[in-house]
Amino acid sequence: MRISLGLLALAVAGLSVLLWPQWRGNPDLSHGLFAPVVALILFAEARRAGPFRYLPASPGLNAALAACLVAGLLAVGAGGLYAAALGWSHGMVGFVFAGALALFLLAGLLALARDDLRLIPFNWAALLGAGLWLASAPIPPGTYARITLGLQLWVSGNVLQALHLLGIAATQHGNIIELARTTVGVEEACSGVRSLISCIYAALFFSGFLVRRPWARAVVIALAAPLALGMNFIRSLALTLLANDGVDISGAWHDATGYAILGVTAVILGGLALWLSRGETESTPPAQGAAARARRPALVLSAGLGLATALLGVFLFFSMRVPREDHPAPDVEALLPASFGGWQVSTATDLHRFADTLRTERFVQRTYVRRDPGRPPIDLTVYLAYWLPGQASVSQVATHTPDACWPGGGWLPVPVGETKVRIAAANQELAAAQYRQFRSQAYLQNVWYWHLYDRQPIPYLDPLSPKNLLEIALRYGFRRAGDQMFVRISSSRPWDEIAREPLLAEITARLRPLGLAALPPMGAEAR
Repeated sequence: MRISLGLLALAVAGLSVLLWPQWRGNPDLSHGLFAPVVALILFAEARRAGPFRYLPASPGLNAALAACLVAGLLAVGAGGLYAAALGWSHGMVGFVFAGALALFLLAGLLALARDDLRLIPFNWAALLGAGLWLASAPIPPGTYARITLGLQLWVSGNVLQALHLLGIAATQHGNIIELARTTVGVEEACSGVRSLISCIYAALFFSGFLVRRPWARAVVIALAAPLALGMNFIRSLALTLLANDGVDISGAWHDATGYAILGVTAVILGGLALWLSRGETESTPPAQGAAARARRPALVLSAGLGLATALLGVFLFFSMRVPREDHPAPDVEALLPASFGGWQVSTATDLHRFADTLRTERFVQRTYVRRDPGRPPIDLTVYLAYWLPGQASVSQVATHTPDACWPGGGWLPVPVGETKVRIAAANQELAAAQYRQFRSQAYLQNVWYWHLYDRQPIPYLDPLSPKNLLEIALRYGFRRAGDQMFVRISSSRPWDEIAREPLLAEITARLRPLGLAALPPMGAEAR
């Protein structure tokens, strides 16, 4: 049993090291810094206060122990594949490995809570000590994006209604509220997802540490989400009212209200838990049984944990890569004309604030506008980003598509018939492009983009789908690292109106050697 406990402790330490950068750098997960201590407190509380339920040895208990170990091994395998596809620092990797640790801790609890061992009782506090690791890990990207966007729109809509009730003129464009003298954007940090996660985490902890009656625990947990959302709505409304009065709400106001909301909600939940715990009595621990009779479950547990450790070592060996700095990188700014006859050219100067998120500093965006007398202007925006081999995984690049990034800036997606189109520029065929449409107020943008790997276009797979992430891992995770480029062209005009423009022909000609050339056979007509 000592070997099993040592391997479990090693697994806890390994996951803590893996998630440490997330805990320190992601405000949504700052509560994870206390995860090891919280787990120890909950396991100690389970042993101290009960209730002292122990599980009789039976074939069903052995089957449950084996099922947890097998599920944990499968989770380690899936986590290793995700690490190969996404990199070890990706949130999906941390989430899957947190699930694996929770399963192994549950397996350990099933072994330690046997009636012939009685090292720890099988109760709510002990279950939380094993399962709360999932609440300390990043939410899977697809789920996080959907929750965040939904909360952004919910907060924006309700703040707008409150403003109207107060007699303040305002309009809503996606997650942006336009006031008379300014605009307020409900960004991801203001969506309420941070307070929601922290509040649920605190409620679960309080339910295991402070409350013993099941109905009282249910009350504390059930009130966590409504309280978090309500408090975040109050914060968003207060900041919007301050902005309407001319107060700069960025910086101190924004951060101070955020921390205040987290503190107030934690105090309310803790106070509620203490109030509900009045009059509770603690259980009396029974006499300890002999610990020498549970050797077989201990051996099974040790074998499963040892196999998981070996499997993790294999994935570490085959998936860790060092970026190749000797690979000749193109000058991305030179790929886009800095000037072109008849076109006004502007270059974005604020992209470097996204360098850490994108994992590269090789990117450029230029907008070209031509105004012909008596006709609406023609606009063309081109964005390029480049990654050296091994600098980022395929899925890390694929997560920064317009589908994921544009809605956060107030652009709403418009359904289109075909999302994969064959197009040409100046009668020269291009690789099949992904096609999207977005609208902001009355302004429509057509968007075409390509993801190039090792100088070839790769098929689009939604990186927010766990199934697709595994497919990406099998395709690109264990092969020789190739360089990557993301190309995006957008315009308010449809492609057939800009396809013959000499400017577009010049840009696409410069990009053809990097992978924008067509791959036969050609299919649908140009859009």
